[in-house]
Amino acid sequence: MRLTSATLLLFLAFLAIGGCATDFRSGRAQEPRFDPRYLAKTEIDRVIDASRAEVMTGLRRLAHKLYRRNPWEWKKGGRLGVDTAVDRLFAGSLDFPELGGRRGGNAALFAFSAAYQGDRILAVMAGLIGMVDAAFEHKDDFYVLDNLDEQKLYNCARNIEIAVWKMSSTRNANGGLLLVSNELDPNNPNLSFEREFGRIIGLLDFLAKVVADKHGRSITRLTQSIATAVFLPVGSL
Repeated sequence: MRLTSATLLLFLAFLAIGGCATDFRSGRAQEPRFDPRYLAKTEIDRVIDASRAEVMTGLRRLAHKLYRRNPWEWKKGGRLGVDTAVDRLFAGSLDFPELGGRRGGNAALFAFSAAYQGDRILAVMAGLIGMVDAAFEHKDDFYVLDNLDEQKLYNCARNIEIAVWKMSSTRNANGGLLLVSNELDPNNPNLSFEREFGRIIGLLDFLAKVVADKHGRSITRLTQSIATAVFLPVGSL
């Protein structure tokens, strides 16, 4: 469809309105501020930006909590403390020498291997971060010409469910959990891990539906037993 000059100007004006921001932090409305970047962003792009940021923030929070519940893991790498271990995870590169080139699902799976004696939280969280990054096409800022794949987002959500199950069920030779997360003791319950993981899974599922609806596509919903489930692909589909 060919756009007339008048139609194009109207479209740009509409986007410009969406690019204005009002600051209410001081208690009263301030002069709207215009950010030129928003000319190239749709409302869905902003939803994607916000969702990705929330997912990554949630993963960072979970890494911090896991290290606090499993302090012996960050100590394996000779780190100076929990914050140092978490900062290393989110420094940008996911090519950690101790993982032998493993990334994504392979890294997360390696965390639960009896053969691996390194930092298991590093392995599982690096795997999850890598899968999320791949599901968002290795981008953290989205514009009108950028596209996501709803199947990758859906698969990523299922992979996080698999990782949660493995954390709650994989045990060492002495019968103890390899990684301690939720505390099911009725006298002192702690389900904060389950809630945070559930929030991340919900965000990914929501975004998968938004992207599918945007393109008029459907999501292939795979059925597999959680006990024997394998990590689904989130790379090139």
